[in-house]
Amino acid sequence: MKSKRVQKKDIRKEIIFQLVLHVLVFIFYSVDKYNPQIESYKVASFLSYALAALLINYLLLPRYFYKKKYLQFLMFLIIITAGVILIEEFVIEQIYFPDTRGKRFAGVFYCLLDVLPIITILSGFKFAWDALGKQREVDELKSAIKESELQFLKSQINPHFLFNNLNNLYAYAIEQSPKTPEIILELSGVLRYMLYECKEQFVALDKEIKQLENFVKLNEMQIEERGEIKFSTHNIRSEYQIAPLILIVFIENAFKHSTASQSHKISIDISIGLSNEGVLEFICKNSFRELSNTKSLNQGIGLENVKKRLQLIYPDAHHLAFEKTAENYKVKLSLRLNKIT
Repeated sequence: MKSKRVQKKDIRKEIIFQLVLHVLVFIFYSVDKYNPQIESYKVASFLSYALAALLINYLLLPRYFYKKKYLQFLMFLIIITAGVILIEEFVIEQIYFPDTRGKRFAGVFYCLLDVLPIITILSGFKFAWDALGKQREVDELKSAIKESELQFLKSQINPHFLFNNLNNLYAYAIEQSPKTPEIILELSGVLRYMLYECKEQFVALDKEIKQLENFVKLNEMQIEERGEIKFSTHNIRSEYQIAPLILIVFIENAFKHSTASQSHKISIDISIGLSNEGVLEFICKNSFRELSNTKSLNQGIGLENVKKRLQLIYPDAHHLAFEKTAENYKVKLSLRLNKIT
């Protein structure tokens, strides 16, 4: 809903627009290059046209046409047009041309050619003004829906990440592992970033990569001597920005499915590079063995979430591909980034 202040501002704009439009149309209608003087009968005629346009614009259009009552709209439009012709023929011409044009009726067709162009212009611009206003409202609504959906999707990531790591932390606490305090510290750092620094739609690329590195370290503690983790970056520059919490989903899935399907020889290789043109290349490859409890890596809240976010934020600026073999799973994401403004 628009505020009263915004509504008043829109009304003022429309009034100014209508005044300027009427002045321009009146000049176009009444001024003759051979006779630049404005004649009084043209003023009277234009006022009747303006009154008809006023009734059409602010009575017929909102009450009938916009509510799809086209038959009623057409009926009242004919009545108003007929009224203008009657005023033109039996009032204005009788006053200004009683001995010439006022003595005979020129015919309906001729009268329509005289009346309709002006009324059509005045009403047509009002229709266009309303259409632009409706389009603006639709765009604002789409933007609001998109922002709400993004916030909802982002809000899903934090609990998803937290539940997974709390389960791991619980297992370490049961075993009274000496790594438990370090895990809590790393976890608090990542959560602090998620909760307080990811409220904006975009964050600096270098900050996001730093948090990914911390996240990898946090999960690497769980693997210990059971495998090898590689995390490499290339040409990461701080002047670029990225939507937060997108890449982390792929890395989290790599750890989750590798550790769920293997007890040793776990291999996770993460590579992130930025081209000189601002295209981010993200590759995450992890070892994987098909088990009954890991039926599909493409399912689950994490991947579905990130796919929707990519479609909303980078609709024509990303390419996501998955490659799966008997022993490995690979995610490759190309993302065209924008510079920080």
